[in-house]
Order: sequence, then structure tokens, then C-alpha cells
Amino acid sequence: MITVLVISIIVILIVLALSVLTIGKGYSYKHTVDPVKPLPEDEGKKEEPEK
Repeated sequence: MITVLVISIIVILIVLALSVLTIGKGYSYKHTVDPVKPLPEDEGKKEEPEK
């Protein structure tokens, strides 16, 4: 019974350590965003219907 308890605690500690490492690696990742190309003046405006 003691053996199962010790092995369970070791497995829990390993999973906790891997989770902390993974979260830390995710927070240290530098996200980048591609720049947005501006629309030309003609394409940005819709044509108004003639009255």
C-alpha cells in the first residue's frame, strides 16, 4: 500500500513539473503579427448609387 502511494506521489510531481515547464515555455513565446497592407483610396470607398 505504501508503495502505491509513493509511486502515485512521484507521478503527480512529474506531471506537475511538466505542466509548469510547458506553461512557462508558452508564456515566453514571442507572438508576432503580420503588418496590414493599407487599401488604396479607390478600393476603400464604395461607389454611391446615382440619384
